[in-house]
Amino acid sequence: MREIDNIVILTGAGISAESGLATFRGPAGLWEGYRLEDVCTPEALATDPELVHRFYDDRRAALATAEPNAAHTALVRLDRAWRGGLLVVTQNVDDLHERAGAIRLIHMHGELLSALCATCGGRRSCQGHLSPGAACALCSAPSLRPDIVFFGEMPYQMDTIDAAIRDCDLFVSVGTSGAVYPAAGFVQTARYVDAATLELNLEPSLGSVYFDETRTGSAGRLVPEWVEELLAAKVR
Repeated sequence: MREIDNIVILTGAGISAESGLATFRGPAGLWEGYRLEDVCTPEALATDPELVHRFYDDRRAALATAEPNAAHTALVRLDRAWRGGLLVVTQNVDDLHERAGAIRLIHMHGELLSALCATCGGRRSCQGHLSPGAACALCSAPSLRPDIVFFGEMPYQMDTIDAAIRDCDLFVSVGTSGAVYPAAGFVQTARYVDAATLELNLEPSLGSVYFDETRTGSAGRLVPEWVEELLAAKVR
């Protein structure tokens, strides 16, 4: 561990589940009772914008009742203490990392509390209701939509993420299913550059075979334990 300088941490729905937020893929492939195809694709937005907007309005309301948990705060402790390179890449669209105090962070799948203009690409804060056809303040087009990366769309900042993984000495995955690409392939990139790889998850993910080590249990227990272990080893 004393030779580790650059770290990339991928977080998924499992880290926010302990704060009361539903995981992305629930029973029968549903998200809060909805088929993903009905609320998280460009086709769904075009076909039934009222349903899609209402779904994300409800997610924002649920987020307002959630608080960061011990896993979020442990990663912030690491963010503040680690003098080397560190990047948290989250697949989550909630703001729990930020509310815990995270700085070195990328939301690769967008942000629930942001609205995106489909015409000019401009963004604005979105804390509550977002109506279909809401006007963009920058270009006036009636085309604001949830700032969420739908299936079939390119995740954000992929070049930055890829460069960070290719330069890392340690890649850690927290609370991910290993089922959604391109994030599921990050561990293979890390292995290609001979980085150490660690998985922290309730159970082994679909990609566990690619990790040097998998630790199972709740993120609220595993992440603080790992951060303490890492920081203690670094100062020895």
